[in-house]
Amino acid sequence: MSTFRIPGKGRVDPSKPVQFTFNDKTYDGFEGDTVASALLASGQHLVGRSFKYHRPRGFLSAGSEEPNALLGIDHGPGRVEPNSRATVVEISQGLKTISQNHWPSLERDVGAINDVLYMLFSAGFYYKTFMWPKSFWNKVYEPIIRGTAGLGKSPTLPDPDIYSSRFAHCDVLVVGAGPAGLAAALEAGRSGAKVLLVDEQAELGGSLLSETDGGIDGLTGWAWLKASVDELAGMANVTLLPRTTAIGYYHQNFVGLCQRITDHLASAPEGTPRERMWKVRAKQVVLAQGAIEKPLVFDGNDRPGVMLASAARTYLNRYGVKVGASPVVVTTHDSAWLAAFDLARAGVKVVAIIDIRPIVPAHLTASASALGIEVLTSWTVTGTKGRLRISSLRAKPIHGSAAQAREFACDTLLMSGGWNPTLHLFSHSQGKLEWREDAQVFLPSKHVEQSRCAGAGNGDFGLARVLAEGAEAGVDAAMDAGFTAKASIYAVNDELDMTGISSRELPTDRNADTAKAFIDFQNDVTAKDIRLAVREGFKSIEHIKRYTTTGMATDQGKTSNINGLAIAADAVQRPVPSVGLTTFRPPYTPTTFGAFAGYNRGRLFDVTRKTSIDAWAEEHGAVFEPVALWRRAWYFPKPGEDMHAAVARECKATRDSLGIFDASTLGKIEIVGPDAAEFLNRMYTNPWSKLQPGRCRYGVLLGEDGFIRDDGVIGRLTHDRFHVTTTTGGAARVLNMMEDYLQTEFPDLKVWLTSTTEQWSVIAINGPNARNLLAPLVEGIDLSEEAFPHMSVGVGRICGVPTRLFRMSFSGERGYEVNVPARYGRAVWEKLIAEGQAYGVTPYGTETMHVLRAEKGYIIVGQDTDGTLTPDDAGLGWAIGKAKPDFVGKRSLARPDMLKTDRKHLVGLLTADPKVVLEEGAQIVLDPNQSVPMTMVGHVTSSYWSVALGRSIALAVIEGGNGRMGETVHIPMPDGTLQAEVTGTVFLDPENTRLSA
Repeated sequence: MSTFRIPGKGRVDPSKPVQFTFNDKTYDGFEGDTVASALLASGQHLVGRSFKYHRPRGFLSAGSEEPNALLGIDHGPGRVEPNSRATVVEISQGLKTISQNHWPSLERDVGAINDVLYMLFSAGFYYKTFMWPKSFWNKVYEPIIRGTAGLGKSPTLPDPDIYSSRFAHCDVLVVGAGPAGLAAALEAGRSGAKVLLVDEQAELGGSLLSETDGGIDGLTGWAWLKASVDELAGMANVTLLPRTTAIGYYHQNFVGLCQRITDHLASAPEGTPRERMWKVRAKQVVLAQGAIEKPLVFDGNDRPGVMLASAARTYLNRYGVKVGASPVVVTTHDSAWLAAFDLARAGVKVVAIIDIRPIVPAHLTASASALGIEVLTSWTVTGTKGRLRISSLRAKPIHGSAAQAREFACDTLLMSGGWNPTLHLFSHSQGKLEWREDAQVFLPSKHVEQSRCAGAGNGDFGLARVLAEGAEAGVDAAMDAGFTAKASIYAVNDELDMTGISSRELPTDRNADTAKAFIDFQNDVTAKDIRLAVREGFKSIEHIKRYTTTGMATDQGKTSNINGLAIAADAVQRPVPSVGLTTFRPPYTPTTFGAFAGYNRGRLFDVTRKTSIDAWAEEHGAVFEPVALWRRAWYFPKPGEDMHAAVARECKATRDSLGIFDASTLGKIEIVGPDAAEFLNRMYTNPWSKLQPGRCRYGVLLGEDGFIRDDGVIGRLTHDRFHVTTTTGGAARVLNMMEDYLQTEFPDLKVWLTSTTEQWSVIAINGPNARNLLAPLVEGIDLSEEAFPHMSVGVGRICGVPTRLFRMSFSGERGYEVNVPARYGRAVWEKLIAEGQAYGVTPYGTETMHVLRAEKGYIIVGQDTDGTLTPDDAGLGWAIGKAKPDFVGKRSLARPDMLKTDRKHLVGLLTADPKVVLEEGAQIVLDPNQSVPMTMVGHVTSSYWSVALGRSIALAVIEGGNGRMGETVHIPMPDGTLQAEVTGTVFLDPENTRLSA
């Protein structure tokens, strides 16, 4: 057995040995160990390198706040995960772990040269370094920086694991299963309330797992813990969730939980999810997250072997591992003395306890003396030595001279700067914090949600107070949830009253500007970096954070924020609250993408929506393309046809006789209410009040910036009901925009909006024989030219089923759009196909639709517009209601920049060689002989071969395009420069005679 493993100590199971590897070397541990405790049991402290300086790093903590011990974890093929905290990863047989951020080896890392050149990497170095010569940035500096950025290596194989999700409701959710959380859960559970108790650790118990002193109700701490967990487990109304982290607290008591299910197993049962995301809505929430011990800030506080005193106590009492053979303790708080006492009683020779306070409780010094531990009060640590692990430290009296300094040989240094309440979830809920000057901590103040804080997370650290506060919180939560409860009283034995002071930065006998006193261990942020940021003008902690990157590591500042804030306050000579507080954001700890995705992966993640006619298209050989979230028929090839041949055939058949197209994916919104017309007046550029029922109008929708957002045909069914169509990809966006305006800008209007996109199947019938096909099948609508002219809408029946029939065209031919309830879509489509055989009906896809509309100069929003085109730019100025007092975007259209003649305009292009089809996206220049980089004046937006015209056509946006008609522009391509003439956008039938043919 390892010399660092103490027989009989801890809660691990020595009868169940486990082997794992670290950097390809095999290590032994026991069931119940974490990677950290097992490595420490083998004397391994060095586990990684820091991000910026590549300094050696060891274990700082024993929990989820760990900033240093980030390892790559290999659970098997495809199950590789970087940046896993060794302090919370449970070992399993055959687990492979690897250190990160070094080359060629952990012990000998070339990147450590950064530590020698640290003056080049001071705070904000990325804004100030590598600025000369300028030409080096793209080819030298940036590639090197990108190559060295990041920690760990991302997995390269698809994740083979399963992730699940679950919704849950409860009366009381208790976060944290330490003494306060257990007491709260017990009282709420006894009341009959439905309780969820969650804790991120593998075992419930919190700080009790690391305690051996004292007792509760005549039992030892561990015995009381077992009795409490057993009681809770026996309650049918209580759910216990260990290995579950509350990652975020959202509006209306909605809390996200991430449960680890199989990571601790050597092999997971088939079909078992690796993690489960719980989405919990609770009537009441009790936050009992405890507190995190603060590191001390002094020169060399980052060496392997320098760790939090509470971590050493956890490794000893919970895992049976002593972290060193000759530790020294430096502290400002009583709790670190308890770690020294536990180690000494376990047979470890504790070299000394260094306390910066001039006076400490007499019972502590007496206990130290009895254990043979030297005590130095009003002393400070001024530096440490050791390459890959601490070997000695230097200490001196706070008010003494350098001549009084002493060297202490040691292999570990245990530090404690007091405790900082864990406030992350409370802050997520928008709860307000208040500053406690006496304790130098922020504490919960005003609650926004139905919640309460208890225990160390509320600033109470004594066990008796923690239990009492937890019980009271559980009772109050249960009663507020509608149950009857009464708080129990807990008797605590041999409790010590913990006291301490807060220290910004330990005094040093070194130059403070050269000392490396670390605040953020992962990102290598030192106290001098904070002071430098202040000197360079940053006064707010939010700015200081971003300039120095303190608190931006994977631990989100759990061990660094309060120290950084205090040092910044000293530097600006202002109270801590006035400097501000950085924002805590979800998730509380790093969370896998798989947990967030849950079941939504593969085909369930990339959702493919299909129309009711989709299956018919598949059966008849359609080739499909994705459009927004839909699968749409692209073209219908016949044997031996490629896409170009199929599209040419479909175009010709539609122009000559009859084409049929599935347009069901168009967005459809029902706008109903006495103010429906007025609402459309305010939203769209066109006027709508005088549009008569039974008529349609093309509408253009702008953003507040005056640029085109969407378009579509809108039909007025009755005085108070409109059928609005949008682009396929714009359906959700347009509805959201309308809802936003209706609720925030036009709440006076009586209007109701309903998405009906999936309610209607839409079948577009185009071609000279369109009316001939429909007339015998339609009831209740007179399809004569006089009764049903272009841009009409009628309600009737087709093939015996209800229909909204639009006479409109996106092809330039006589056209109709048949809207029928989606459940009848395929049946009506098949009937139209059968009856259309007499006219050679030809189904066509989206590619043919694009060609037909481009021949007529009809735009597609998002393809021929890019978010910077106004209606005038796109040739749609006629769609603006000149007499309208206002509409969304109207004022922006009057801005001087919008009226410039050199804006990019949508135009047509005809290539000099009619057989050449331009590439969409190709850039356009005026002078092909100019030097590179050329001045681009526009680009090709749409380009096709037109069968009807026997040549290629294209649409493009070009600077000042409206004034360049007849000019020649140039399109540089890899194989040479092409020429094209600028023309109007309408290539076929400019008189629109075919609409009524």
